[in-house]
Amino acid sequence: MAFDTSHVSPRQATVFFERRELNRLLSLYGRMVAAGEWRDYAIDGLSESAVFSVYRRASEAPLYRVEKRPALARRQGAWAVIGQGGMVLRRGHELEQVLRVFDKGRFKVVD
Repeated sequence: MAFDTSHVSPRQATVFFERRELNRLLSLYGRMVAAGEWRDYAIDGLSESAVFSVYRRASEAPLYRVEKRPALARRQGAWAVIGQGGMVLRRGHELEQVLRVFDKGRFKVVD
């Protein structure tokens, strides 16, 4: 028995992280967990972007989001680190470049 699928629209491609990108993000996450600053993460693959969100507590809004937007690769750069208020902290063409925003001593936690 054959099914007619002509009425079904083709599924949009989902943007996601490559293996080496995901390894780098998880390495950073592990380092920050060991430092006691982060406790949870989420990964989303959307139609226009891939998002790696990190949380201090699971029930809160994300502290930071690392976004990959291939549509911006030729302009501002595909990568961005976005802070809790939605402010872009760093944007660039390479993942390593934007992750430097998390280098030791750059931020201090204020309660």
